[in-house]
Amino acid sequence: MTEHVSVAVAELDGPNAARADDAFRLVYAEVFADPPCNEAEDDVTATFRRFRSQTRKTTFRSALARDASGEPVGIAYGYPLAPNTGWWDRLTAPVPDDMRREDGRRTFGLLGLAVRAPWRGQGIARRLHDAVLNGSEAERVLLNVHPDSKAAVAAYSTWGYRKAGEARPWEGADLHDVMLLELR
Repeated sequence: MTEHVSVAVAELDGPNAARADDAFRLVYAEVFADPPCNEAEDDVTATFRRFRSQTRKTTFRSALARDASGEPVGIAYGYPLAPNTGWWDRLTAPVPDDMRREDGRRTFGLLGLAVRAPWRGQGIARRLHDAVLNGSEAERVLLNVHPDSKAAVAAYSTWGYRKAGEARPWEGADLHDVMLLELR
């Protein structure tokens, strides 16, 4: 384990995240290859096809953590949900209309948060989470997490997230917990 190595977290807009695509991809591919996600190269390729499209949104926000040598160690990214988002439609049980109401600012959709194994347990995930939300006008944050990702579920719960339901975020996906954090 890398112990308390100096890690810098940079906030990146869409164009800068797109330029750092290789760093985001490296972290994502390494972290999500492990159980319970077991993502293969095809899954990563599909994710980063979407990532390139997502970085073109003017509201896209991201954070990238690098150690003192410049090695990418963690990522976070997402954007506010549009009024016509399909996120709420993927839940296995309907939620009240007031919960699913979106206006393009109300809810920040956290699409990815990952820290490579050697750097875990040092608060980097929380720093990335806070950086990606820095300056956001969102009232709340929404994310999907695999329920067997016990450390992630525990961290989100500690940070104040609560389970809002369950969903299959994409065709053929395992059932994920949908977690919500009220910011205001």
